[in-house]
Amino acid sequence: MSPAHRAPWSAATKAAPIAAAPGRDFGARSYRRPLVGLTAVLAIVAVVALAVAQFRGDFNATVPITVMSDRAGLLMNPGARVKLNGAQIGTVATVNETPDGRAELQLAIDRGRLGLLSDNVRVEIGAATVFGAKSVEFTSPENPSTSTLRAGQVLDSQHVTVEVNTIFEQLNSVLAHIDPAKLNETLGALSAAFSGRGDEFGNTLTDVNSFLGKVEPSLPQLSSDLQMFPDVATAYADAAPDLVGIIKNATGISQTLVDEKSSLDELLVSTIGLADIGNDVIGTNEGPLANLMHLLVPTTDLTNEYHEALNCSLKGILPFALRPPGPNPGITDLAAFSLGLERNRYPQDLPKVAATGPPQCKGQLPLPFEYFPPKLIMDTGTNPYKYGNQGLLLNSDALKQYLFGPIDGPPRNTAQVGQAG
Repeated sequence: MSPAHRAPWSAATKAAPIAAAPGRDFGARSYRRPLVGLTAVLAIVAVVALAVAQFRGDFNATVPITVMSDRAGLLMNPGARVKLNGAQIGTVATVNETPDGRAELQLAIDRGRLGLLSDNVRVEIGAATVFGAKSVEFTSPENPSTSTLRAGQVLDSQHVTVEVNTIFEQLNSVLAHIDPAKLNETLGALSAAFSGRGDEFGNTLTDVNSFLGKVEPSLPQLSSDLQMFPDVATAYADAAPDLVGIIKNATGISQTLVDEKSSLDELLVSTIGLADIGNDVIGTNEGPLANLMHLLVPTTDLTNEYHEALNCSLKGILPFALRPPGPNPGITDLAAFSLGLERNRYPQDLPKVAATGPPQCKGQLPLPFEYFPPKLIMDTGTNPYKYGNQGLLLNSDALKQYLFGPIDGPPRNTAQVGQAG
């Protein structure tokens, strides 16, 4: 359309409403744009809500753990971090107060990280800074247990970081008991004491530092001595009565020595004189005494070799020496006759020259009941108990003829020891 055929615009045409324009549709399509805008707003809200829920950990599978503490401290709120060796493994769900005044913290630990905590893990409530928010700190022990934490397990907190307000409260309680005037006087006296003495004070600090440097290597030994000191003190405390008794006795002995000092002087003088005489005697006879010692060596060696037999002999004589005397005066002798041994025969029973044999101690007196000492075969060249000895022969027929005269008939020898028949 050319400009010449266009209808001129008028004020009425410009002020006409949009709905009056020809071809305008007032159906369902007129609400499409508001619906699209509302959907976009809802989607943005849903995305933000999901992000917040994910940040809070609402979609994470957690396991409840309870921590009991004397106090929770300031700035301990739900949502506080739960850390293991500095890494976050969960959050604080709730903070409650128990009837006995303790703090009960319900923790939400990530299920996948619960296996990292042993059942003897250390729990502390701390903060990164003095004014910072609190967090629950898990610390691995030196000897971790093989068992892990279980859901719902209750732990005790060993330590809670001190807050600034607690420090101020304690400082305020201390300052409340201090008189400002006396504090001013004390500070003035300290100022006057240190005024003009900076060099001396610095030298003192240097000397103290040097002294501590020398003492520091001995601190482990000092610590060990302090650990053993209670046992040592207990031992001395137990022995204190005996020690006091010894001191009292020592006092008595020293007093006795003081009282008898003249007698002690005489004893010492006599001892010195005896020592001089002994030196004179021993010094004069030094050679003969040395020769005598050399001559006694064979005798002492032989006595030492046979000391066992000598000891047995002395023990056997001892009962006779200690036996009470008999009822009648005089000497009582008990004699008995025994069969003789086989006579020595030539040449098997020749005595042996330089025979040897250790000392024997068999049949020591007094003999036990029904005890027979064994027969000893010595290395002397003969053996009276060897096989083949006939022993003693008894001719009973000759004894009967001696007693009763000749007897008719053949000789009768009914008892011949060692002979047949």
